[in-house]
Amino acid sequence: MIDPNPETPRGEDRLVGSDRVLVVLRVLAERPEGIGLEEMAKAVDSPKPTVHRALAALRRAGFAVQDGRGRYLLGDEFLRLAFTHHEARPDHVRIRPALERLAGRFGETAHYAVLDGREVVYRAKVDPPSGPVRLTSTVGGRNPAHSTGVGKLLLAWTLPDDAAVATWARQGPLERRTPRTKVAAEELCAELAAVREQGCAVDDQENEEGVNCVAVPVFLTSATTPSGAVSVSALAYRTPLSSLVEALPEIHAIVKELR
Repeated sequence: MIDPNPETPRGEDRLVGSDRVLVVLRVLAERPEGIGLEEMAKAVDSPKPTVHRALAALRRAGFAVQDGRGRYLLGDEFLRLAFTHHEARPDHVRIRPALERLAGRFGETAHYAVLDGREVVYRAKVDPPSGPVRLTSTVGGRNPAHSTGVGKLLLAWTLPDDAAVATWARQGPLERRTPRTKVAAEELCAELAAVREQGCAVDDQENEEGVNCVAVPVFLTSATTPSGAVSVSALAYRTPLSSLVEALPEIHAIVKELR
């Protein structure tokens, strides 16, 4: 169940109401098939009249619509704003040519991601021009930083030494996404030290079984601090990790042309 009022004092009714509208909007985004009023009220743990008012406010703004079955969905106006904002983002616009080249060159998916706390957020994605099987990752989607190539690469810059890595690892549990995920502080220290030395990171089926990747830094706003990371993510049966590692000089060269 979603907390309808995260970190909100009980007495601040206007703030509580605003938070509730945002939580309702988030639930709509998570239910592309639509959601009924009663189900929404349970999801946000609020009375139906209160949730109905939140949905009415979203409908007036064009951020929600109601279909013929009475179920609520995200409205076209919200999607228009979201996609317009995404398409206008400088990092997305600048990175896309490199992602297209990488996806075409390797016949696999290329991502651009940034670090957000203990997770990575995918800002851009380009699928290969052909191929019957594609990755399920989405723009705006998140994954744990410690289990992904892009995450480990960006953590290596953010956490400069073993002490910083150990402190970070103790701040919360690290999910073991697959049997290969490194969750011990000692393992992460060794892994991130190797990333700093080599200037790249790998994901050997650590985030998702059957999927591996290599990641390199992107310096869009600074010559010394990455603005994000680019990865080539591949189905292991189709493109083994060893092939991606061998191609790292070429991947680096394509990404460096963005400077």
